Amino acid sequence: MATSEAVPFAKTGGLADVCGALPVELARLGHETTLILPAYRQVRAAGLPIEPTGVSFEIPIGNKSVRGSFSKSRLPNSSVDVYLVEQDDYYDRAGLYQENGEDYRDNCERFVFFSRAVLESVRLLDLHVDVLHANDWQTGLVPALLKIEYRGVPHYEHLGSLFTIHNMAYQGMFWHWDMLLTGLDWKYFNWQQMEYFGNLNLLKTGLIFADRLNTVSPRYAEEIQNAPLGCGLEGVLQQRRGVLSGIVNGVDYREWNPAADTSLPANYDADSFLTGKAACKAALQTELGLPVSSDVPLVAFIGRLTDQKGIDLLVATARDWVQTRDVQWVVLGTGEAKHQEQFAMLAERFPHKVATRLEFSNPLAHRIEAGADIFVMPSRYEPCGLNQLYSLKYGTVPVVRATGGLVDTVTDVSEAALADGTATGFVFREYSPLALTEALERACNTWRQKDVWKRLVHSGMTQDWSWSTSARKYVDLYRQTVSQVQSGLVTGKI
Repeated sequence: MATSEAVPFAKTGGLADVCGALPVELARLGHETTLILPAYRQVRAAGLPIEPTGVSFEIPIGNKSVRGSFSKSRLPNSSVDVYLVEQDDYYDRAGLYQENGEDYRDNCERFVFFSRAVLESVRLLDLHVDVLHANDWQTGLVPALLKIEYRGVPHYEHLGSLFTIHNMAYQGMFWHWDMLLTGLDWKYFNWQQMEYFGNLNLLKTGLIFADRLNTVSPRYAEEIQNAPLGCGLEGVLQQRRGVLSGIVNGVDYREWNPAADTSLPANYDADSFLTGKAACKAALQTELGLPVSSDVPLVAFIGRLTDQKGIDLLVATARDWVQTRDVQWVVLGTGEAKHQEQFAMLAERFPHKVATRLEFSNPLAHRIEAGADIFVMPSRYEPCGLNQLYSLKYGTVPVVRATGGLVDTVTDVSEAALADGTATGFVFREYSPLALTEALERACNTWRQKDVWKRLVHSGMTQDWSWSTSARKYVDLYRQTVSQVQSGLVTGKI
């Protein structure tokens, strides 16, 4: 599995959570899994044991040759080997992809080097590989190199490639002269393969050359085949829809489990949540400086304060509700300055109704999930989403927009769904403050019906969104990839 980040080594987003958890679950199922990522400064700061392998290599980058080496570690509490690509000029930096809000100018070069190192690792480390699983644009060159340069080379004859899209909005777009860095023939720089409106597009490269494609929820796999969520590549995805599928990300219940969570003032499960959540709510209200009350619903948001997450809807709704309704709000996260300022101002003006923490704190995120009554995710789009899954486990009922993984994982409250025990939250469709307001009103009205709310919470807490389910689906996908390659039904463009 090739990735630009993985927990607990390096993280900027959900990609790291997936690549840190999925390999461990695959190993539990009896499969030999190896993870490879760059040896960033952040990796060394993680404090995990790392040892040199003594294996070095040279990678052609344009008209020069760049030296690198592999070091080795392991995912904690697992048998999963982790190989780190050492090259300090590229990776010993303050950030993974950017610094002070600006992308590194040599990002294309950095990840061309990494992609070539991934291919070389198979030979140099004597890895017995059936499938190379690449993730996002940073590894988009991997399937192309495999198909163009390595097919037929010993160790690589029957090696298949799976390319996972975690977010179509991030495409790895670079000016056309960066094509020289890849070492591939200019003939591949065309509108059907690596070129996109005059630029080199590494996400498109992965989509075109991989044997199979998947993304992080079934609904998102459908949505990206059309504008606007295809982000300009919907035609490519329609062309490859026969090998495109979606698998919902899992949750690591070793970390996200209110029955054993050491961050909480009280632990609870599906049978004891009434007292457990009440204690967590009171403690959270105290911690955040909100009035301690069990008679007021507490609505939470945790995440990036960006337009993608629907923060404009959230701000508009919160501004109205702080003046018209007896509801408490808690917001945890960082993001765009305008959104940070808006929530900071609301907290300053209405300190008894709004608590804003413009930071990211994992322990506080756990306490918010446990102490809140309602969790809101009004996203414009959401490839999968994890916070709604954490919320279900913690008995915090999600209010979500019907997009991507949100609609795949949250079942809207209706009479029928309540009756058969499948209802787990509140879903709205239109992207508007009015639609969000109506969904939150439904949630708050239901919260006051304690017997109904109790059934709703119990239904969410007893669902299984663990990685064990998702990992089995990935195993099936790997087998399909191997079968496809062995039978010669390789459909990627050459």
